[in-house]
Amino acid sequence: MEKKWWKESVVYQIYPRSFKDSNGDGIGDINGIIEKLDYLKELGIDVIWMSPMYESPNDDNGYDISDYQKIMDEFGTMEDYERMVAEIHKRGMKIVMDLVVNHTSDEHNWFVESRKSKDNPYRDYYIWRPGKDGKEPSNWQSYFSGSTWEYDKTTDEYYLHLFSKKQPDLNWENPKVRQEVYDMMTWWLEKDIDGFRMDMINVISKNKDFPDITRKNREGNYQWASKHFVNGPKIHEYLQEMKEKVLSNYDIMTVGEMQEIIPEEAVKYVNSEDGTLNMVFHFQHMRIDARNGNKWDLKPFDLIELKEVMTTWQKELEGKGWNSLYLSNHDQARPVSRFGNDKEYRIESAKMLGTWLHMMQGTPYVYQGEELGMTNVKFPSIEDYHCRETLGMYEDATKNLGKDPEEIMPSIYAKSRDNARTPMQWDDSENAGFTEGTPWIMVNPNYKEINAKQAVNDPNSIFNYYRKLIRLRKDNPIIVYGTYDLILKDDEKIYAYTRTLGNEKLLVVANFTSEKPIFKLPEGFPYKSYQLFIANYDVDEGESIESFVLKPYEVRVYKLDI
Repeated sequence: MEKKWWKESVVYQIYPRSFKDSNGDGIGDINGIIEKLDYLKELGIDVIWMSPMYESPNDDNGYDISDYQKIMDEFGTMEDYERMVAEIHKRGMKIVMDLVVNHTSDEHNWFVESRKSKDNPYRDYYIWRPGKDGKEPSNWQSYFSGSTWEYDKTTDEYYLHLFSKKQPDLNWENPKVRQEVYDMMTWWLEKDIDGFRMDMINVISKNKDFPDITRKNREGNYQWASKHFVNGPKIHEYLQEMKEKVLSNYDIMTVGEMQEIIPEEAVKYVNSEDGTLNMVFHFQHMRIDARNGNKWDLKPFDLIELKEVMTTWQKELEGKGWNSLYLSNHDQARPVSRFGNDKEYRIESAKMLGTWLHMMQGTPYVYQGEELGMTNVKFPSIEDYHCRETLGMYEDATKNLGKDPEEIMPSIYAKSRDNARTPMQWDDSENAGFTEGTPWIMVNPNYKEINAKQAVNDPNSIFNYYRKLIRLRKDNPIIVYGTYDLILKDDEKIYAYTRTLGNEKLLVVANFTSEKPIFKLPEGFPYKSYQLFIANYDVDEGESIESFVLKPYEVRVYKLDI
């Protein structure tokens, strides 16, 4: 297997608004990030992925960009940014920027011009259509609830927005748009960044006919129209052009966030022969605690289903492409609250989840606060939430579907993106040491017990356990390049798998419950000798690996000679 630096890296995602505020305005900023770079270096991070820092009116917290080549005033200046890049590189780390090019802000100059008249030179930078029978051009539904079409009276036409109405979709059919994007990417790469995380990149190509959806779901809403824009007709053509004009000119890391992607489709994007990206973010494992793919319709996650999803991705990409490994990011709830136990076994389950994930083949991503075991939050009122998706769902459910607010709040507590966006918990001082001002979003009240200052100084903390995990990965090629195989496929409590490279094998055994199941090694399992590699409880190293009782949320990794 071809060795690459991005395969051997561990990535840490920073959500700048919530990371560290240096000037007391309640909003995280670039100088706050610089202040904490040594913390990330101590953790062992190789690559920092920055959520958007570009100029934005913040309708969707920076994912609505009004100027791709300017830094948001709240975060600092371009000089601050350049100093941050230099400080990151000085510490031997790399930086990956968020690339958001499915849409812009409606305050971007391109769109300001586009909506002025039908013959404006920027008109075709966006997707405009006349109405149909006095209604929208089609009945497509937005990711953020409501129609994907917004009427604009100036020209008596509608523009497309898969997300908020303040996020009009770019028209990738227009070669001028594509060239603008490629020029902008090159501009950033010439500023010494080390790659891009591409936001929703597989929805940039749409079916130009915009056909109506006729099938309704059980709540009476029209089914999602994604088959008309996910992995659309020209997506590979566009990305090949991007590779030819930009990506192939630099030794960089690229990861594409991709809606509704399955492994056989992902291989087309990431295969080493003619693929365009290094890896993709898929969502299949993020939907196993949702009924019928509806994020807000909660169900307990099924370990057997998790095994099927993760194993399929590991095996389908084996020798063909590369996996990204994540359990959390700025769009997902906290994993220890979601897949672990954030009460009695918060520390144990956080360590288990980290081990289970980092021992797989792929590049691991750590989202800020994950290394501390930060948890979900329950804000007192819907008024305390900021997430555009959450507020859209709440409004739709209460006003259009007639649901009781109390019926909706458990889903918000479990799944709102604001769970991940509460300020980073640095210490036990006011506002968790995040800001001396009033934070833009409420701090999780458990910061007195869960914070970086406590964790760094505790040898048994989640933070120091993650340090060990990351160091093991750097010292043992088997963790990066070994092949993956599932064992105990039908066990409903234990997730066990192996990694194999040459004469070495790793045996990973993870208990996903608060119970004490018995692990039994499959008959005829080959090994000559074994030693404990890492575990989240004390283990008698002389204990046989043939059979042992697992403690709640226990994980053990053994290194075997075969």
